[in-house]
Amino acid sequence: MEAIQEVEMISGEILEDESTSGKKDTTKMNPMGFRPAPVEILDNVSINIEPETPVSTLKNAIKTSKSQLSFSKEELRKAEEQISKAFVEFYRKLRLLKNYSFLNVLAFSKIMKKYDKITSRKASKSYLDKVDESYLGSSDEVNKLIERVEATFIKHFVNGNRRKGMKYLRPQAKREKHRVTFFVGLFSGCSIALVAAIAVSIHAGNLLKHEGRGQYMENIFPLYSLFGFIVLHILMYAGNVYYWKRFRVNYSFIFGFKPTALGYRQVLLLASGLSVLALAAALSHLDMDMDPKIRRFETGTELIPLALVIVLLLITFCPLNIIYRSSRFFLIRCAWHCLCAPLYKVTLPDFFLADQVTSQVQAIRSLQFYVCYYVWGNFRTRSNKCQESSVYQILYIVVAIIPFWSRFIQCLRRLFEEKDSMQGLNSLKYFSTIVALVMRTLYDQKRGTFWRVMAASTSGITTVANTYWDLVIDWGLLQRNSNNRWLRDKLVVPHKMVYFVAIVLDIILRLVWMQLVLDIQELPFLHKKAFAAVVACLEIVRRGIWNFFRLENEHLNNVGKYRAFKSVPLPFNYDEDKSM
Repeated sequence: MEAIQEVEMISGEILEDESTSGKKDTTKMNPMGFRPAPVEILDNVSINIEPETPVSTLKNAIKTSKSQLSFSKEELRKAEEQISKAFVEFYRKLRLLKNYSFLNVLAFSKIMKKYDKITSRKASKSYLDKVDESYLGSSDEVNKLIERVEATFIKHFVNGNRRKGMKYLRPQAKREKHRVTFFVGLFSGCSIALVAAIAVSIHAGNLLKHEGRGQYMENIFPLYSLFGFIVLHILMYAGNVYYWKRFRVNYSFIFGFKPTALGYRQVLLLASGLSVLALAAALSHLDMDMDPKIRRFETGTELIPLALVIVLLLITFCPLNIIYRSSRFFLIRCAWHCLCAPLYKVTLPDFFLADQVTSQVQAIRSLQFYVCYYVWGNFRTRSNKCQESSVYQILYIVVAIIPFWSRFIQCLRRLFEEKDSMQGLNSLKYFSTIVALVMRTLYDQKRGTFWRVMAASTSGITTVANTYWDLVIDWGLLQRNSNNRWLRDKLVVPHKMVYFVAIVLDIILRLVWMQLVLDIQELPFLHKKAFAAVVACLEIVRRGIWNFFRLENEHLNNVGKYRAFKSVPLPFNYDEDKSM
């Protein structure tokens, strides 16, 4: 409050000095007649630093509020952080305004030089003198305001440390490090070598025709396929980041990323590092099975996948400032918002992450299998009977519904808040997907003509609805009267064929929904579990394609109405009645 009051008082003193000195024309310096609000307005400002949490959401829903507000040190610290961010953003916009003014003056200069060159006249000097005398060329109001913001921020937020304050106000662009590229290449080469080693081990041991092949595929393959799904999704995201940056899609602004957000090289580093860990664990597990000394399914051998999952979770939730902590915590926060939906306001990162999870149903079921295998199953002898229990079969449906249910209630919250009928239709789309998923799973468990008809009809309806929504609503394509026939008016990719190929691929990959209903669950050369993994990988690839065009459409047309401009909320409420 003291910082804001200081800026307002300085602004008022400067304008007062200018009006009384007569050295400058105040109408010229301030043509709109603007004058800062009097400092007395701060008497009617109250602090509101209660963050949006599930508890606050429920309180607002039942219309309850506190009569007397009290603030802890933690709450006041958060308020200070919000004000600090507002100062930084205001300073950045002032610098943009200053650069805009400079570019306009420079443009006048370039135009007049070109004019003198073509017409052989020397008229640029008289024109540029007029530009220099104009408000655009002579006003230093922006420079003064920049200096005042710098002085105020340094005094109140960094204890007078100018170097630290300017580091916050003018953050330097993150420099690319060669070691990231080096390790990406190293881990990628190691991954290829490990894949080749696994293939050689399988061929040398003739494991495809081994009598224990079915037992291995039923119990061990689902444990390692989880990491394959995660690595593939990370690779698709790395490709998305690369092409968003290449075609100038402002993904970092749309998602609200910090300047330290991961680039595609850092994402590739995570994917390649995780693939090395998973492939090395799978190869060691395979070698232990083939070793006659320890092939009797010792406990240490079977605990390798569980140890890998524990290591991955420890890295993800590690509080130390290592392995891109800010990005990890951003992901955890968005995941928590998805789980607690609709108790948090729906932002683009939240709904975008929830959409990613809807394409990882097989990975979620793999996590469920981990619990089944290591808690209820006798993993020491690979005898796992918990999948036959009714509880497991019910949970098999429930865990697959969770991501779609999260998106369903997110859409309902936006429907009630924004009164947008499209969000109601979107919620119906996700509800139809839930119904189709339940019917398909029941058909797989119970079989029979009735369940097959129900699964086929619901899957057909949701496939058509989801495909239409992808192409027309999310991507904004198939507009018959647009400037680009059957696409849309604005495109970022110069080659139109890319969009038509993406349309065809989306339709084909959406039809994978029907593979269970058509009983194409196992090929002669492919086990049922391997075929399910291939289908899950195709869905992840489809989601990666969807990501690029969805964010492109958001960038060009702001279809989700999320972030058209950057706004920084302040922890203040202004009571107008007290000023009457």
